[in-house]
Amino acid sequence: MDETLPSTDAEWRERLTPEQYRILREAGTERPHTGTYNDCKDPGTYRCAGCDSVLFSSEDKFDSGTGWPSFTAPAEPGSVDQRREGLILRRTEVLCATCGGHLGHVFGDGPRDRGGQRFCINSAALKLEPAAGEAND
Repeated sequence: MDETLPSTDAEWRERLTPEQYRILREAGTERPHTGTYNDCKDPGTYRCAGCDSVLFSSEDKFDSGTGWPSFTAPAEPGSVDQRREGLILRRTEVLCATCGGHLGHVFGDGPRDRGGQRFCINSAALKLEPAAGEAND
């Protein structure tokens, strides 16, 4: 994990691509079925594109059919924060617990046999670290 997190907006803009900045720092959303990791089945660990913290494991990834990478749970307890948002359409935002970057949202319509949660995450907020000995094509 990168111990020197940006402290200003300008530093974040310098560190991130424009799309990563829009998602992580401005709570943007990718169009469905456009993200790099939506159809990715490579084994590995998904890290925060902003600070490199471990967020999700490929073992918890599933095809939700929604057009965004979906996971049943974070990789480690405390790796993500959740915050209720919205007055009319209530939903729960998912944030990186380390840098506060917006990742996506969590819903209660995930696989019941795996806890029932669907962490719907923007690809631009993630970077995949391939499992040891695996190539990332």
